[in-house]
Amino acid sequence: MSGTPGTDPTAKYPTWVVNPWNGIDMEILDYQWSVVVPFFKEIDALARDHDVQVCLELHPRNLVFNIPAFERLVEATGATNLKVNMDPSHLFWQQMDPIAATKRLGSLVGHVHAKDTKIFPGAAYRGVLDTDFGHVPAEAENKTPVAYGYWCTAWPQDPAWRFVALGLGHDTDYWAEFLRTIASINPDMNVNIEHEDAEYGNVEGLQLSATNLLEAAAKL
Repeated sequence: MSGTPGTDPTAKYPTWVVNPWNGIDMEILDYQWSVVVPFFKEIDALARDHDVQVCLELHPRNLVFNIPAFERLVEATGATNLKVNMDPSHLFWQQMDPIAATKRLGSLVGHVHAKDTKIFPGAAYRGVLDTDFGHVPAEAENKTPVAYGYWCTAWPQDPAWRFVALGLGHDTDYWAEFLRTIASINPDMNVNIEHEDAEYGNVEGLQLSATNLLEAAAKL
């Protein structure tokens, strides 16, 4: 992921600016880009020297979270070895279309996740940027760590959206078209299942996603 600098050189915490209608937000974004661009120039040079690609996941709460932001990063850094990890699940809940995004990115797609998202009725009144998450007690078991001393919070009972096994948010016809689009930009691209559906165990969720992904592939 691209990371998220704070608001200014004195900031202690990351800041994700969403819909910068307030003029100060533009100043924050200008500062954040001034931090991220030189960093990724170094990363790209290192990747080029070692003949590898660095694929960024377009993940909300990061500075580079959509297609225009990634295009800006490539233009600002002159990158040759920065690509996108196309994870449809993070695009879905932002109301983006992974197929259209893939067609626009073309050869800038360097890695692919097979992961789905389902939009729930809660989106009608929560929207997808709701903050109605809950604290998880420090003593709770099976917490999912996200940083040192921090972990994933508890989702609302009626969420706006949730990650689901592939095929449970979008049918196999959609995924067949997604695979077709991926193949059009790189016929040798691997499509890797990422399982994050909390309703299913590791093996069960992987089996469900694999079954639906193979069904989609068979439609090509």
